[in-house]
Amino acid sequence: MSPVLAGVLQLLALVVALGLSYRPLGDHMAKVYSSEKHYKPEKWIYKAIGAQPNVEMRWPAYLRGVLAFSAVSVLFLYLLQRLQGSLPGSLGFVSIDPDQAFNTAASFVANTNWQSYYGEQAMGHVVQTGGLAVQNFVSAAVGMAVAVALVRGFARSRTGELGNFWADLVRGTVRVLLPIAVIGALVLVACGAIQNFSGIHEVGQFTGGTQQWNGGAVASQEVIKELGTNGGGYFNANSAHPFENPNGLSNLFEVYLILVIPFALTRTFGRMVGSLRQGYAILGTMAVIWLGFTALMMWTEFAGKGPAFELAGGAMEGKETRFGIGASAIFSVATTLTSTGAVNSFHSSNTGFGGGINLLGMQLGEIAPGGVGSGLYGMLIMAIIAVFIAGLMVGRTPEYLGKKIGTREIKFAACYILITPALVLGFTAASFVLDTPAQSMTNSGAHGFSEILYAYTSGANNNGSAFAGLNADTQWFNSTIGIAMLLGRFLPMVFVLALAGSLAEQQPVPETAGTLRTEKPLFTGLLVGTIMIITGLTYFPALALGPLAEGLAA
Repeated sequence: MSPVLAGVLQLLALVVALGLSYRPLGDHMAKVYSSEKHYKPEKWIYKAIGAQPNVEMRWPAYLRGVLAFSAVSVLFLYLLQRLQGSLPGSLGFVSIDPDQAFNTAASFVANTNWQSYYGEQAMGHVVQTGGLAVQNFVSAAVGMAVAVALVRGFARSRTGELGNFWADLVRGTVRVLLPIAVIGALVLVACGAIQNFSGIHEVGQFTGGTQQWNGGAVASQEVIKELGTNGGGYFNANSAHPFENPNGLSNLFEVYLILVIPFALTRTFGRMVGSLRQGYAILGTMAVIWLGFTALMMWTEFAGKGPAFELAGGAMEGKETRFGIGASAIFSVATTLTSTGAVNSFHSSNTGFGGGINLLGMQLGEIAPGGVGSGLYGMLIMAIIAVFIAGLMVGRTPEYLGKKIGTREIKFAACYILITPALVLGFTAASFVLDTPAQSMTNSGAHGFSEILYAYTSGANNNGSAFAGLNADTQWFNSTIGIAMLLGRFLPMVFVLALAGSLAEQQPVPETAGTLRTEKPLFTGLLVGTIMIITGLTYFPALALGPLAEGLAA
């Protein structure tokens, strides 16, 4: 079987698996977030944290819950790392330096999982399992809660109430993420991923000596890292490491985990607003972009020129022979179009255009299908922008799902889409103006520029993958990327929740002959075009200096 055919067949199998999961998972999540019943374990949690799950919140109170919980999470994870040297089960590793501890705490709480350290050489069992794995669950649940709050803003009228953050957080964790993670961990163990709490031990005989590896609860952390679109690996090699991703079957399963909740949330959206066809329109937009990017990535990675490319069957540098080009291309697009950041190949070794596709996927806002929760609310913001543009074209007040998109709503949407480009381009420019940051580049020219652009794009968009040729373990990058991750995660949430509150207060507008039919394929095309034009106008100059210049010079 040719490598191209193998890649296409894997993509088809993935589409079928996602299609089979779409309806049951989407309906289940709609029931979870619409239920008034609280399970006994959930009641114990509410009592422990002093929450009142039946009390409805307006958007400022909901936002305070998000920020307070996240701030406590950052502090807890920071202290856990700083105290690691004094904790049992730390495998003899010392405490983490302050700048790196801040970067890592910000990273995992912001659902970014950017890692400027070697996991197997820095973090013991306590930090990995009691700190990082826990944040993989709850940071994903926070994103889902904010998305559901925005959906309620569309579904409700003449009220500013968006639900209860604490109830949404707990339900998302207990009823959605945890059950799937348990089953998924068993699947990964069956595929060969490790799951233990062993210490450091020597393995194999190599030229010049042996190699040391430590064990860990890898399968359980691997499954939630993918399912929650987190991305931080137990080992530095991430999902290219055989302990995390043993074979082709586990690789395909991990890609499925990355995509299944973000895609299924579009059905949850349709179910909660009372129109499944609206959910299908959002799903169609996501699917068109995802399939298009995957096809482009496979083409550019298979179509390399020169004897080395021809002998290897494509651009094999930096790719695992266990997976090959097709599976690596599918994985890299899935991870950069979501907020996952996990890698099974070396993104810096992609062709110039391949690296540009990964960059552009993040710069779209990671909305196709995007992160768990963040992908849905990001796409709905873009839908509001598209409706507004359509309204200007025909000269009438724009409406979406029976809600008028006025000055207030469009200001919130505009602020949302401007935050991450300002962070990405601002910090990238500062890194080249100053002398010290540029010294971290191991490559010069267009690729060196792409390394720093990729780092801030990944951080501000809460992705976490990297062009790993950049030495990011410096005070400058640890601090500035940490700031970019926090601002890129929580500032947009401010405007999402403010928008949700504004929409929930409105009185529904009845449909007329002039109402734009947002459930039709025409709107899906308009939305895809809006996304690509906005992103292109924002980032094209930077992309031209980096991956486009590198690709054209090849």
